[in-house]
Amino acid sequence: MPNFAGTWKMKSSKNFDELLKALGVNTMLRKVAVAAASNPHVEIRQDGEQFYIKTSTSVRTTEINFHVGQEFDEETVDGRKCKSFPTWETENKIYCKQTLVDGDGPKTFWSRELLGDELTLIFGANDVLCTRIYVRE
Repeated sequence: MPNFAGTWKMKSSKNFDELLKALGVNTMLRKVAVAAASNPHVEIRQDGEQFYIKTSTSVRTTEINFHVGQEFDEETVDGRKCKSFPTWETENKIYCKQTLVDGDGPKTFWSRELLGDELTLIFGANDVLCTRIYVRE
């Protein structure tokens, strides 16, 4: 089983603004969100298939606690409540489908894949993908 545990710093980010546009976030909020999310600090604790992930930025800190294969409550990147269902897509990749609790919106998901000492995080909203690469601290 891959070991996602550790602290991670972002090495690169592509299409975050485009993702926020796809989610319907207005221009002013997008500018604040992009600036705030430019240097996130990620802490991951793992016990088998049980995960705790804390992502901290200068504006917001999010925490999720989940077990692969079990639905849990989460928020989308733009803060809407959703039900999330994580599964192993490959031996080193968790894919998590998100279903909004209320209202309509794009289909969203995230995935985290461990490749050596790099962690690839992908956020998706319909066909728009944001890819973030992290390295262990």
